Amino acid sequence: MFSREHIDRVLNAGGNVLTTDGDKIGSIGQVYADDNSGEPTFVTVKTGLFGTSESFVPLEGARVEGNDILVPYTKDQVKDAPRVAEDGHLEPGEEERLYAHYGMGGGTTYTDTDMSRETIGTTDRDTSARGADDAMTRSEERLRVDTEKQAAGRARLRKYVTTENVSQTVPVQREEVRLEREPITEENRGAAMSGPDITEDEHEVTLHEERPVVEKETVPVERVRLDKDTVTDDVTVQEEVRKENIDTDTDTGETRR
Repeated sequence: MFSREHIDRVLNAGGNVLTTDGDKIGSIGQVYADDNSGEPTFVTVKTGLFGTSESFVPLEGARVEGNDILVPYTKDQVKDAPRVAEDGHLEPGEEERLYAHYGMGGGTTYTDTDMSRETIGTTDRDTSARGADDAMTRSEERLRVDTEKQAAGRARLRKYVTTENVSQTVPVQREEVRLEREPITEENRGAAMSGPDITEDEHEVTLHEERPVVEKETVPVERVRLDKDTVTDDVTVQEEVRKENIDTDTDTGETRR
């Protein structure tokens, strides 16, 4: 809903009058207020080449979005509205013609007083007053993306001890007893007959064997350190940017972009 509190803001901001679908009808011209209550009832919309034509639009059912006024009427309906002189007040007959055009039953009669009109001063968007070249500047937003370095995590070296079984085969030797018998010959007869003829005797031989002996020693095997590599990833940045568009409205209804 458009109220008295909105008048100064939209007039000073130099906004536009849009349809409820967001289509631009024209720039805001003047706001007409009720003499008794001071509530805004009509707004004029500047259309045509360089805003040379103004059309009246009722503010009933209108709302403010940002610096713009959204009205529940089409662009053609506004442009085809009855032509009324912007002289600071509306005659009852002019008012009724406007209400009839927009399908409304009627409204409050206006008189020629200081409260009948709120006008745009230096914030008027009519480009004809801005310079002799009759040109306007079109601007748009551009994305400027940069990077910054920030900490993403920490890495550390930690040493711990584990135990595992190691198997290794080692050859070991041992001595075993083996009987050797040799016949009596001329060469060994003397040694064989040197003792008593019949006697008891024994002879002992020591047997040896090898057993594994395990020793452990600590030896350095490698050195480990932390290092950093820099990798590059592609990151897609999406952001909405605004840009201004310029079109030209003529009295013939032709629009040029």
